[in-house]
Amino acid sequence: MLAIKTYNLSKRFKDLLAVDDVNLEVEEGECFGLLGPNGAGKTSLIRMITAVSPPTGGDIQVLGKDLKTHSRQAKAILGVVPQMDNLDLDLTVLQNLTTFARYFNITKDEARRHSMEVLSLFELENKSNSHIKELSGGMKRRLLLARGLINTPKILVLDEPTIGLDPQAKYLVWHKLTELRSQGVTQLLCTQNMEEAAVLCDRVAIMHQGRIPSVGAPNDLISNYVGDKVWEIEVNHGEREETVKNLENHGLDFEDVGDKIQVFYVATDDMPMGLGDFAERVRGRPATLEDVFFRITGRSLAE
Repeated sequence: MLAIKTYNLSKRFKDLLAVDDVNLEVEEGECFGLLGPNGAGKTSLIRMITAVSPPTGGDIQVLGKDLKTHSRQAKAILGVVPQMDNLDLDLTVLQNLTTFARYFNITKDEARRHSMEVLSLFELENKSNSHIKELSGGMKRRLLLARGLINTPKILVLDEPTIGLDPQAKYLVWHKLTELRSQGVTQLLCTQNMEEAAVLCDRVAIMHQGRIPSVGAPNDLISNYVGDKVWEIEVNHGEREETVKNLENHGLDFEDVGDKIQVFYVATDDMPMGLGDFAERVRGRPATLEDVFFRITGRSLAE
């Protein structure tokens, strides 16, 4: 059974079509990444899947049930970690969790026990009686993650889960999310951190202008869109025209990115033909998911 399935899903805000006929399938037990630049429609899509915002058109199924008619049941099995901090400043850390647990009809004793478990999971148990204003930004982020697990969800929806975290906290979160996936918790991860997506996700969808032009395993997308290696030529203004003409004459796939020209789809560790004239200015590096992201969405700001 699929954890999440959308059919021709769309969301319109007056003249803006934020989500445009999206068909998406998230398998049970996988970590599925949703990538895209600001304004691509990711947040609108997440808000529809979590039953916060109704679709303009199309349908959503969560574990085989229609979200329109089973929104309450869906919310009961979803854990949501929002990008924005919406913790209650008037409550302690522990009270934030136990109060949130009431939405799921969790008993008082069970709520307290499970709250301490999830606080321990993210190394916050010694802050249980602290007020929110006493926490660092990273601690608040980890508390939001802990709150998202308070109802022991089958599906965890995460919007930029490690934004603002230092490297130690980021790797702690990555480790815990990997553990949860191994326990069968499905994860829908919305992120702009390409390394995070490559490390955590079984598959990713790259969203652009309200649509999803490509879905696949990170390594497969890299091979399909870029190749295994990217060759970069450093160029100045006077050299650019000659370099571009040389690359075109050799039929190479390349992109001009300012101070560099990147050459793709060259499956060799040796310098490819056509670059020999620029040997002192060429270097090869492994291709990354970020290269794929730029090839699909471009490099211009679209906000």
